[in-house]
Amino acid sequence: MTESKATGTPVWEQRFRAPRVSLPEWAEEAPDRSLFVSNATGTYELYAWDRATGEQRQVTDRPNGTTDGTLSPDGAWIWWFADTDGDEFGVWMRQPFGGGPDEPAVPGLAASYPAGLALGRDGTVVVGRSTDEEGTTVHLVRPGAAAPVEIYRHRESAGVGDLSHDGALIAIEHTEHGDAMHSALRVLRASDAGVVAELDDTKGGTEELGLAVLGFAPVDGDTRLLVGHQRRGRWEPLLWDVATGTETDLGLDLPGDVSAEWYPDGTGLLIVHSFEARSELWRYDIATRALVRVETPAGSVSSATARPDGSVEYLWSSAALPPVVRSTSGGVVLDPPGPKAPPSVPVEDVWVEGPGGRVHALVQRPAEGEGPFPTVFEVHGGPAWHDSDAFAAGPAAWIDHGYAVVRVNYRGSTGYGREWTDALKHRVGLIELEDIAAVRAWAVGSGLADPARLVLSGGSWGGYLTLLGLGTQPDDWAVGLAAVPVADYVTAYEDEMEALKALDRTLLGGSPEEVPERYAASSPLTYVDAVKAPVHISAGVNDPRCPIRQIDNYVDRLAARGAVHEVYRYDAGHGSLVVEERIKQVALDLAFAAKHLGTRPVGS
Repeated sequence: MTESKATGTPVWEQRFRAPRVSLPEWAEEAPDRSLFVSNATGTYELYAWDRATGEQRQVTDRPNGTTDGTLSPDGAWIWWFADTDGDEFGVWMRQPFGGGPDEPAVPGLAASYPAGLALGRDGTVVVGRSTDEEGTTVHLVRPGAAAPVEIYRHRESAGVGDLSHDGALIAIEHTEHGDAMHSALRVLRASDAGVVAELDDTKGGTEELGLAVLGFAPVDGDTRLLVGHQRRGRWEPLLWDVATGTETDLGLDLPGDVSAEWYPDGTGLLIVHSFEARSELWRYDIATRALVRVETPAGSVSSATARPDGSVEYLWSSAALPPVVRSTSGGVVLDPPGPKAPPSVPVEDVWVEGPGGRVHALVQRPAEGEGPFPTVFEVHGGPAWHDSDAFAAGPAAWIDHGYAVVRVNYRGSTGYGREWTDALKHRVGLIELEDIAAVRAWAVGSGLADPARLVLSGGSWGGYLTLLGLGTQPDDWAVGLAAVPVADYVTAYEDEMEALKALDRTLLGGSPEEVPERYAASSPLTYVDAVKAPVHISAGVNDPRCPIRQIDNYVDRLAARGAVHEVYRYDAGHGSLVVEERIKQVALDLAFAAKHLGTRPVGS
């Protein structure tokens, strides 16, 4: 079925328009007060929900949408980040939970890129900021204080991790050592910004190991900090008492990456375990060290939180079934009104031998017909991310139009161990494409994919790999679709936000001036004259991550030699929060592929 008989709207469009909600956040001291994101108006915005009364109201209303917000611990205020048309540069605003005018949340702080935020129970606020001129700064705001006080500054990227339950301690993640992929931790006293403790796994060894702040214990006077570490080749949690320096290894015997958050009473941890494109939940009892499974359906839990009554709420989906917010106490937590998203088809797991080890790919086939199919290789962004057995409207649209979809968790992806994630350094882009090429060979050899109708597609880092792949593997792809890509690596470095400059220096081993040959080897612009496939590029004109000038440089080179290409520019940043805009971009991609491959027209 490609069209609803009731509405006449194509099924693929229904998936984008169907009402969606995020997992509700709740206020620590007023757990009936919640905040969530929804697309109910056609634009993703913040909504307040009073669980005691059932009342819901829209908090923000901006042309390009709003998703970055949080609640104060007492539930009195909703904080949200106000940028300009998706450029990610702005200030924190706040609004009373019950409604009222917005006001600057931290007067005295100029606009910046956000670098973390922590709100204390007594009104203390810790704000992280990043600018190209200053690097990262962290500011402390005390109740009744005349102005924010700067307590941290460094040129390298950093961010606010957490504020202790009693407001006495501040945890910061930093990369002062110059490795933007692996943070170290510093804990400061809120009273005088003095250093209480340091934890740095980047020192004293040959391995590059990172740390992450997962949260202070939710108990006054408790100086234990939940920390993510990579000491055994994957992400997993430990307890670090910042007052004594004691580290408690949890000894979790789970493969893959493991994260955690505190249960509200501080007696246990909610464990989120991600492995081979699926995820599951566990409860860890700190006193007994017992690990008990929290039952969830097979698929992916994208977020979860433990409530004061001990129940767990989680946002779940699978490749076939749309997302829903469920609770272990039974039933659906938040069910937005309106038509539900139509399902798609299940995902199949494929393992292919690649040059760096076994590569995991997720495959979806059209419900009708036999292969070989026209096939879209949908490449994920990040690169430190991974595709999972989770619902995605974009791939489902391709399946509706008769394509098979292949998603590759190439080296650089998370969920397969630290070595797999860190493998792409210095040969950036080229390593990922080796893994994609191995899966491509399997897809053609197995009879799944028609070699004459292969589409390379992706957004952000996936868009970058698309353009790089079209130039370095020009005979392998029939069409390329790149959304918000890195196209000219040197110019992208010059124009992007400072935190991404630091990441690029880490990935490539220096700046363009220091290692020009690596930037040239990894830049799509280097290979643009070899591109044979028709190329469609979409770009946000306010994008601070993959800025527009470097995309224009690439497009100019395509145009200079008469290469087949189309460009769509839209007034937003690194992607759009407007549903109709998202639908338009998918429709443009579908139409471009159909025009050049002779496949099913859009909506048919």
